[in-house]
Amino acid sequence: MLADRIEGKWIDAFCELFEKCAVKTGDTAAILSETQSRQLNVQLAELALLRLGAKPFHVVVPTPRNQYIVPIRSTGASLAIGKLAPVVSALQQAGFVVDCTLEGLMHAPETPDILKAGARIMVISNEHPEALERMRPDPALETQVRNAARMLRGSKRMKVTSEAGTDLDVNMEGAQTVGIWGWTEKPGTLAHWPGGIVVSFPKANSVNGRLVLDRGDINLTFKRYMADPIRLDFKDDYITDIIGEGTDAEMFRKYLAAWGDREAYAVSHVGWGMNPGARYEALAMYGQRDTNGTEIRAVPGNFLFSTGANEFAGRYTAGHFDLPVMKTTITLDNTVVVKNGVLQDVFG
Repeated sequence: MLADRIEGKWIDAFCELFEKCAVKTGDTAAILSETQSRQLNVQLAELALLRLGAKPFHVVVPTPRNQYIVPIRSTGASLAIGKLAPVVSALQQAGFVVDCTLEGLMHAPETPDILKAGARIMVISNEHPEALERMRPDPALETQVRNAARMLRGSKRMKVTSEAGTDLDVNMEGAQTVGIWGWTEKPGTLAHWPGGIVVSFPKANSVNGRLVLDRGDINLTFKRYMADPIRLDFKDDYITDIIGEGTDAEMFRKYLAAWGDREAYAVSHVGWGMNPGARYEALAMYGQRDTNGTEIRAVPGNFLFSTGANEFAGRYTAGHFDLPVMKTTITLDNTVVVKNGVLQDVFG
């Protein structure tokens, strides 16, 4: 089997990231991984930290058994730590945590306690380093993402439409918004690489209408471009009907039904991608084991829609779909931020 060797250019890219995270000579840094982690990224993280004069150490845990009857992918909710107190303590004391777990710590149950201790977490998405190299930290992106997040926080309503038939209404009042530009230097915060994403988690009973997943839209859970349309009808956050023919619709229905959990049918978040370095066609360029889909989430102008857990609406489930939808128009109150899939110049 072919194995990638370590390349100096990839160490350079990791160094650029860690410098943006304010890693300095003498800093302690924990590299969290699991037995099935992408070892190339784990090694690159170590070498980059050493080059910067930091003092890295490894925390390696066994990849846990899948406790569900279906595969889970790209959830952002790693179960690798398994609430092991010594692991949590080590990460709390590290100050800087490089997260190389398969699913990432963004929604992991241990993350709040790690962040409350003042540690900052840098999630390295489970991508091939070639993809990471193409989306190095971009200061201009930080400004745009910050401004987009500010607009989302100040909006009262989001309207999403498309020529394919999407007509979705989202009450944004009280929604929790997160902007990720790709790095973090602030204690008690988390970011992921690649960045360039803004998402909001609406409060309960906030989403109504329909979402049409058209040909060429993407189901990231399946890492698949859609071949046939699916119409999803929503009432008070929940999918009430799944209309469509063919393989895409059949797999969609079966995967949701397999959880036996009504919350899997609910809305998790809404938002859009903003990274000019992210490519729509990238999913076709890598094998499924070589991409976690974060680049596709960050493609500028997509409508980034997700079903599943939304802690701000009091909903918890492991069932999860990330669905980057192309060619939509997204309006916040009276401001069009995305028009027919094209990001508008309204973010400064």
